[in-house]
Amino acid sequence: MRILVVGGGGREHAICWALKKSPKVTELYCAPGNGGIASVAECVPIQVNQFEEIAQFAIDHTIDLVVIGPDDPLSEGIVDHLEAKGLTVFGPRQNAAIIEGSKVFTKQLLRKYNIPTAAYESFEQYEDAVAYLRGQQAPIVIKADGLAAGKGVVVAQTLEEGEKALHDIMVAKVFGESGNQVVIEEFLTGQEMSILSFVDGETVCPMVPAQDHKAVYDNDKGPNTGGMGTYSPLPHIPQAVIDESIETIIKPTAKAMVAEGRPFRGVLFAGLMLTPNGPKTIEFNARFGDPETQVVLPRLKTDLLDIFLAAVNGRLDQMEIEWSEEAAVCVILASEGYPASYPKGLPIEGLEDVQDSIVFHAGTAVKDGGVVTNGGRVLGVTALGRDIAEARAKAYADADRIRFQGKHNRTDIAKKALV
Repeated sequence: MRILVVGGGGREHAICWALKKSPKVTELYCAPGNGGIASVAECVPIQVNQFEEIAQFAIDHTIDLVVIGPDDPLSEGIVDHLEAKGLTVFGPRQNAAIIEGSKVFTKQLLRKYNIPTAAYESFEQYEDAVAYLRGQQAPIVIKADGLAAGKGVVVAQTLEEGEKALHDIMVAKVFGESGNQVVIEEFLTGQEMSILSFVDGETVCPMVPAQDHKAVYDNDKGPNTGGMGTYSPLPHIPQAVIDESIETIIKPTAKAMVAEGRPFRGVLFAGLMLTPNGPKTIEFNARFGDPETQVVLPRLKTDLLDIFLAAVNGRLDQMEIEWSEEAAVCVILASEGYPASYPKGLPIEGLEDVQDSIVFHAGTAVKDGGVVTNGGRVLGVTALGRDIAEARAKAYADADRIRFQGKHNRTDIAKKALV
């Protein structure tokens, strides 16, 4: 089969890496890809928002399946566009991708179907939002309604911080149109957990759980990023809690989307908080998480292409999906200054010295025959081991072997699992 993956980050590198292992894949393309993806797929210089060019490439190259990686094109309707051209696509249609594209929609859906989530109110007017905020207690969470590259959520430690966030989002429009509405919601405490699921309408096949580290510095300090590292499994979280999350949140949400005439087909990513009152929904994403994918797919034993095909053909209920017992830890190597501004084009050394890890390229490019930095999150160093401790030791040893100017990484990824 001939496969086209759309995207160019660490998530797409992990997807291409997993698809490459399938004996059924004869040709693998990635648009636009990156410096690392080029080693497993043929990179095509088409951007993720160039729907017409993607469709034409897929038709010209008789592509059997198009796999959509990032959130923006999903929310903008790439699946509908490609399907209208007769192409087979793995990913949710636009009316289902709204579960990520609009936080207001998602909160209203959860409220309507009594699915556990934080208490909230949503606002279109800045003055109304400020008036409501002033009657609340800090810490409190402010969310821009639309997509904001993983940066549209502010955990305000004081009401003053909350007011600044509202002004930034709704008045200064730091996230553009994504800030036309906001959600103000209660701050939940507890452990966070990510569960990605293959979904085909009401059929939900959960993947192994993972835990991300959003803050840029150790001990969850500093601004939130797209994710500084992740690990799986979560030995410190009881299986009963994981099962409860699936039964009370993920399955009912898939069912609710069908009831709303928005059947979800693709990967549904649930960001959950394990509170003293049980699991609650923080957010849903309409695609593989990044960097969660970089620890989940290395643990997948079943052929990923078989799962994709089962989902697009409505046969997911017939799949038996197997997972490795091994643990996986991913350490993100970021550019100096990330998540604010950062330099690009810095040479990366030591990639050939890596011994025990898979290195997924997130923000890299090839220049003059060498690999250079080309993003905020540059590389994800993922290692497998008998347990978290072994996988973690391998990942950090290899992370230290890679060098570029200003390299920054957290040193406490997966530490919570060692207690």
